[in-house]
Amino acid sequence: MRAVLWDLDGTLADSREFHWRSWRETMREAGVEISEAQFAASFGQRNDAILTTWLGSAATPDRIREIGDTKEALYREYIEREGITPLPGAAEWVKRLHAAGWRQAIASSAPRLNVQVMNRVLGFAGAIEAFVGAEDVARGKPEPDVFLAAASRLGVSPVQCIVVEDAQAGLEAARRAGMRCIGVGGGRLTGADIRIVSLAELPDDAFDRLVA
Repeated sequence: MRAVLWDLDGTLADSREFHWRSWRETMREAGVEISEAQFAASFGQRNDAILTTWLGSAATPDRIREIGDTKEALYREYIEREGITPLPGAAEWVKRLHAAGWRQAIASSAPRLNVQVMNRVLGFAGAIEAFVGAEDVARGKPEPDVFLAAASRLGVSPVQCIVVEDAQAGLEAARRAGMRCIGVGGGRLTGADIRIVSLAELPDDAFDRLVA
């Protein structure tokens, strides 16, 4: 039993602009202006962590839940209406791994409903077997909870799982979970077993080598 645990935003698809637009509009309605630099610093974190920073003393649990739910509903509306395409190499690898018998899950800091909507719009239905989102675990990345939960749902031992991530916090979470990992993207990433700019350049035997 072997598995690949995919991060979503920035790894399988580039949804950054949808997140930025939905956060900016939602926070403006809440009376708070955020800069793109503030948004960039928050990318990949859970909503409770993001809003605690942005709202300060006004960050009550009810307020965090209300604003977070509004933002995510707007985000899903954008995805459904405008569509989104997989990043280079992503769709090919998901289909190829599925055909080769690998189990696959998406393990994300995003709400589970977002993950499921994106999975459908991206066309991965049938290949991705499990979804773990923010509400499924007590602690977000860099804690290992989301990846351990995904491995458990697939019934695969952590040592037989490979994580694919584009963020340093995700790579650290994979390491803490005892999993090998592939770092994707142009940012500064450390600790990955394989480091690539795009999934399209990943060697054909990369996954097999990591669990050999």
